[in-house]
Amino acid sequence: MPKTDPRVDAYIAKSAPFAQPILRHLRALVHRAAPAITETIKWGMPFFEHEGIVCHMAAFKAHCAFGFWRGGRIEKTGKEDEAMGQFGRITNLTQLPPDTTVVALVQKAAALNLAGENAARPVKRPKEPIPMPADFRAALARSGAAQATFDGFAPSRQRDYLEWITEAKAAATRAKRIATAIEWLAEGKPRNWKYQRK
Repeated sequence: MPKTDPRVDAYIAKSAPFAQPILRHLRALVHRAAPAITETIKWGMPFFEHEGIVCHMAAFKAHCAFGFWRGGRIEKTGKEDEAMGQFGRITNLTQLPPDTTVVALVQKAAALNLAGENAARPVKRPKEPIPMPADFRAALARSGAAQATFDGFAPSRQRDYLEWITEAKAAATRAKRIATAIEWLAEGKPRNWKYQRK
């Protein structure tokens, strides 16, 4: 009997109609491949585990995704950059590999977990610093509170603001972002304050 999680049932039920048969099919294949696998929800989507994470699936507005926690050690498809996972943007059942292939890949991933093999972690390269834009520097200089908050932030939080401002394509958008940044900084808020846990 598959070890299912009612939260995965709910996830599938609330997914777009095109996604539901894809998710149900993938779920059945995963349990066929490794009956000891259990289900859970992590980061808002279904994960399948057996002595660690084996694989995951997700539904978006216009496509589904399926992938393995160990990624390239399981299967390189050439579609890894198209969407999350190894199989690109899946919009219908015909875009999935043959059932026997999916079953074999799930078994391979579960076997790696059972063998205790750790996934190789990619080497993190330090990000290039973002130069302080002159217009943002001038705006900060006009607000002591904003300047003090910005200066007190860790480099990663400073970078959040700098990326947001420098990525604006139109001058009007950039000016609006700078004004908003100064307002938030004066209130002591990081760039992504809306998403912080209360």
